[in-house]
Order: sequence, then C-alpha cells, then structure tokens
Amino acid sequence: MGDALGAPVEFMSLAEIRDRFGETGITDLTTAHKRPGEITDDTQLALFTGEGLLRSFVKEALEGNANVAALVSHAYLRWLSTQGVPPPLLLDPTGDQGWLVALPELKAQRVPANVLLTTLPAMSSLGARARNDHRGSSAASRLAPVGLFCARMPGSTDQRAARRAFDLGYELAGLTHGHPIAQNAGGAFAAMVALLVRDWEPDESIEEVGQLLERRPLGMELRGKLQQALALSDAGSPDAERVRELGEGWDADEALAIAAYAALTSEDYTSGVLLAVNHDGDSDTTGAMAGSLLGAMRGVDNIPRKWLSAVELGSAIAALADDLATYPEWPIGEFVAESEASHYWRTRYPPN
Repeated sequence: MGDALGAPVEFMSLAEIRDRFGETGITDLTTAHKRPGEITDDTQLALFTGEGLLRSFVKEALEGNANVAALVSHAYLRWLSTQGVPPPLLLDPTGDQGWLVALPELKAQRVPANVLLTTLPAMSSLGARARNDHRGSSAASRLAPVGLFCARMPGSTDQRAARRAFDLGYELAGLTHGHPIAQNAGGAFAAMVALLVRDWEPDESIEEVGQLLERRPLGMELRGKLQQALALSDAGSPDAERVRELGEGWDADEALAIAAYAALTSEDYTSGVLLAVNHDGDSDTTGAMAGSLLGAMRGVDNIPRKWLSAVELGSAIAALADDLATYPEWPIGEFVAESEASHYWRTRYPPN
C-alpha cells in the first residue's frame, strides 16, 4: 500500500509534492501510470520473494533440503521474464512456472531499478552473489516476506526468528547488491518485520537488530542510522523536516531509517505511510518499507478499506501473505501421505 501511495511522487521533491497536492502533501491513492493504486517493482519483487521462500519450504519438506537463495533467485528470474528480459538461467521455460508469473498485471514495467535489470541477467548460477558495489534501496524493499516467513518457523524463539531473518535477508539482498550497506539493510529490515510480527515494539526491534549488525562489515554504520531514527522519534512530533535528516531513501540504509522513523512515530497505519512518502526522494520504496513495518505491527484491519479495495493485485498480495502465515500447517512432507491438500500445495509452489 505504501508502494502504491508513493509511486506517483517518487521523483518529486517535497516542495513539488506540496505544490501539486497541497500543504499536507499526497494523502490518497492517485495515478502514477494508468490508474490509482498501481504497485511498482518493489511489490512485484516482494511477491516473487515470498513465492521463492514457499517453494523452498515445499522442496525441503519433500526432499529433506533446499538451497533457499537458489530458489529465490530463480523466482527473481521469473520476474525478470515478465519485464521482457529473457533470463539465461530460467529453468525449463515451457514447464510449470507457478501461479504468480501467470498474473497478467505482473507484466507491467514500473521503472525497475537498473541494477536489477543488469545483475539478474548476468547471474552465473542460481543463488550466486552479485559482484558490484550497489547500495540502492531495491536490495531491501523486496524482503518483508523473509521476516514473515521466519517469524512463522516452528519452534523459533523471537531472537532465533530475528537472527534467521537477518541472515536470510542479508543473503538475498546480496543476490543483486554487492555493497555491505545494502546487504545489512536487507537483513535488518527482514529481522525487524519478524520481530514486529511477534509483537515487539519498533524501538525494541531496532535495539535487537543493532546487536545483529555488530558482527557484519559496516554494520555499525547502519546501526548508527537506525539510532538516528530512534533519536529523531524522541525529538518531537513527526514531520518531513526530520525525515529529511535521514536522507532521501535512494540508498538502502536511508530507506530503512525513514521506514523505521515512520513506524516509531505513527499513531496508526495511515499517518505512518503518509509520513514515509511525503519527502524528497524514493517515495515508493520508503512507503513500501514503512507499510511493511506498520502492517506487521498493526495488521490489515488498520489499513483503510478504500485503499484495500483499490490497490493493484490486492487479492494476490493477500493470498501470498496468508500462505506465508500458514505454511507450517500444510500437510506435506517426505513421509506424509499424499492427499488433496498436499497435492494443492505441491502444485501451487512447485519445488524448483
């Protein structure tokens, strides 16, 4: 939802936003491309992240092991194929590519980050890490499903779920972005989502994530950025001037800090995502990331119904989110008897 709210103003300054929409800035869904409520590559890739994670769960359940990074990178290549770029590593393009890639809306090209269009086609093998120095926000914006997936892992403590989310988010960010800042932001974002889903407060999640960052290259730099967001949240009422102090969100650390600031200071979902999109910079990405944190905190019932009914692919997004929340209950496994339900999940998320 934050992605769709921010898309129409992504390349506008705050002054331009206020000149067009009034002093309060953008406050409702409006048109970025063809109609109000359209998502961008941030949400498209988040969907494919979720699909790759669920395919990895099915593969591990049926075969005993799964390379999560390889399966998620394969999902990203399916996304790449929807953008008109034939991925050389896409396995068996004539085979079953799953329900997600068949959605015609996902073939829309919504100004994806150039690093995605250059790094994914050049991937040497499924799961291979990117060899570049990019630190852009698209490394992290697609990784909210990692937090939900790890939060639901059976038998996990809060800290274990956060650590698993951080490690996996770090690894998946590295599929396209080689800079440690981008990878740290991907891990931190996923871990924060996992903790918020498990009912932690945002300031508590930042402190926990800060400890995970300590052992990573340049981790203290991102920890300092999150501490800055925390300090600004204590400095008074939330406003765009304080958002400006955190940056414009083009880099992953800035985008995460802005999203964290919105989560720390908002009284509800609406005020939080509006704060996250009304600023100079990458409004759709900061909106998407803030929306993920706020959604993890407050749930879908806190999102205005008129927005829910208008957002593009809303039913598909909700369906995938439900699958991420319920996958531990699926009746599939190497030694589980075949049933109509197990057949459904195996065909919905084929293990490749």
